[in-house]
Amino acid sequence: MTRPAARRLAAILAAWACAIALLVGLPATVAPTSPAAAADAADWNPGKIIDDAVFYDGNAMTAGEIQTFLDGKVRSCQSGYTCLKDYRQSTDDRPADKYCNGYSGARNESAATIIDKVARSCGISQKALLVLLQKEQGLITSTAPSEWNYSAATGQGCPDTAPCDPSTQGFFYQVYYGARQFEVYRLNPTWWGYQAGRWNNILYNPNGACGTQRVYIENQATAGLYIYTPYVPNQAALNNLYGTGDGCSAYGNRNFWRTFVDWFGSTSRVNPIGNVEVVEARPGEFRVAGWALDPDTSDPIAVHVYVGSVGTAVSAELDRPDVAGAYPGAGSRHGFDTTVKATGPGDVDICVYAINYGPGGTTVLGCWNRTAMSGSPVGNLEAVSASGSNVVVSGWALDPDSAQPVSVHLYVGDKGTARTADGTRADIAAAYPAYGAKHGFSATLAGPSGTQTVCAYAINVGAGSNVQLGCKDVVVGAPPDKGSVPIGNFEAATVNGTKATVSGWALDPDTSSPIKVHIYVGSQGAAYTADKNRADVGAAYPGKGARHGFSETVSLPEGRSDVCVYAINDGAGGNIQLGCRSVVAPSAPDPGRAPIGNLEAVRVNGRSATAVGWALDPDTSQPIRVHLYVRNSGTALTADVSRPDVAAAYPGLGDRHGFSKALSLPAGTSDVCAYAINDGAGGNTLVGCKTVTAR
Repeated sequence: MTRPAARRLAAILAAWACAIALLVGLPATVAPTSPAAAADAADWNPGKIIDDAVFYDGNAMTAGEIQTFLDGKVRSCQSGYTCLKDYRQSTDDRPADKYCNGYSGARNESAATIIDKVARSCGISQKALLVLLQKEQGLITSTAPSEWNYSAATGQGCPDTAPCDPSTQGFFYQVYYGARQFEVYRLNPTWWGYQAGRWNNILYNPNGACGTQRVYIENQATAGLYIYTPYVPNQAALNNLYGTGDGCSAYGNRNFWRTFVDWFGSTSRVNPIGNVEVVEARPGEFRVAGWALDPDTSDPIAVHVYVGSVGTAVSAELDRPDVAGAYPGAGSRHGFDTTVKATGPGDVDICVYAINYGPGGTTVLGCWNRTAMSGSPVGNLEAVSASGSNVVVSGWALDPDSAQPVSVHLYVGDKGTARTADGTRADIAAAYPAYGAKHGFSATLAGPSGTQTVCAYAINVGAGSNVQLGCKDVVVGAPPDKGSVPIGNFEAATVNGTKATVSGWALDPDTSSPIKVHIYVGSQGAAYTADKNRADVGAAYPGKGARHGFSETVSLPEGRSDVCVYAINDGAGGNIQLGCRSVVAPSAPDPGRAPIGNLEAVRVNGRSATAVGWALDPDTSQPIRVHLYVRNSGTALTADVSRPDVAAAYPGLGDRHGFSKALSLPAGTSDVCAYAINDGAGGNTLVGCKTVTAR
């Protein structure tokens, strides 16, 4: 295998050159450098010379940072020479193609500007280009660079066995077409003998008798370096990392890695580290504690705690002297100890992420399955008895979301009274040890004479809803109910837009107290009390009083609906339908607003990923479709997962707007993008893209 467009003589030291102090094949005028943090051969990985994220980072440096870097490498040039820090050249336009975005030429551009513009056009790291220029011709540190050094700056188009291609000669063309060549390698990986994701036999030296090393190339950037310089350093070259090896040593890729590490640090992204020490369920919440730090900074970093699909951000800023002792120089403010709300009952996955600072990526500190102490209240209406004209009730209630006493609403007929379930109940404490004993209730309530239905409701705290603890009938100071059927009249249903006013009257002949009416719009019903003053009804039914009218406003769906009213018996005798009416609500025009949403995370696990986020159309409360794309491959789904946080942020639109979708990833780096699909007029919306890498 050969590199068809690269000059190898400046990167490889063959056996016959050993006598010449050849460390990188550079001119004798190169200024010596002493690395501030010398590379260690023990860190050399032939299968991953440099991470893709580092090599293909076109925003690694600015032109100003490059110039400062060059100035720091050469204090002054030898007389009669122009060093790279002072080099300037007029450039011409280069057309955009599938590999680079082209180049807008300019007069008298500095080398730093050329390197920066090329890096951004072709998506190659400015740092990688600086190291390439050093590796091939020593231009970064040379105090007396020759015209040839500039003419063949990156070795692009300069094969071992022929003169350089005139079309790529000159500093600007060398940098541009050298960077572009690495994009050719990246976008056409199967064209070349060395390929990522498989085992490759790589020569130690142009002399085939020196043998090969079997290397599993882990990523595309490393494959590109081997195509450009098709040799792997042997052990002799690694044993003398800053010198020469033996007659079978080659140095190009060794020197690229060593120089990059010396100048810019690790060729790998450094991700956060940490440990989650506590994940425990508490009433209504989870406690999560541990520590996290990013080696790139001593400042506290963010930690995201996800309960299911709901995330909470916290800062790992608590004092942890033990962490400071284990990681000197990192400081001690890296602890976190937080509580996050439970989102409902049952088992849930709790995942903790350390959020990256600077180069690198987010680290998953772990996921744990816990049973939430959350949900609707529990309890029991244990006893109901009559005491003269009063009703005595007792029982217990607690809400899994709180250890504090909860409210209970006690109804005798249609009359409600609020109480707090804070009486001591040792049996409840024994059954629910995390909640204590103060969850009992008892009350004596006034009740009208006759048979009364007594009901108790526990009032919800946190996730869940109110719960009926039970109902019991009791006879209060009067003969039993005769079992008469209610009477009444559904008089009118007056429509105003999407609302209707439903009016009439209802009473139970067995009591003078107001009774319930149930009003249904289609299949959706609600309970009301017929207790509005109706003098005409009082006159028609002497002894029953006048408080038997109802006039209630209900919401209507678009189009035609049936509205029905039922009178609910106060005791025995059954309920009765007072009538039904057909009404029509006008359809509201679609405002044509675009959907909104967010692709919150793409969690990668090998060649699979889970895309999580939410999307809604402001013009409807119904779930909408989402299209997920991995590169050019699309998947359609419906964003109908419950998201209480979205419902809270957008009142009136409901909570069924979340999505969580498993995706298959191709090898390497991919863009995962999500589009919210409009429910009507208004167009679709890109709600986010994430770049992920599948190993």
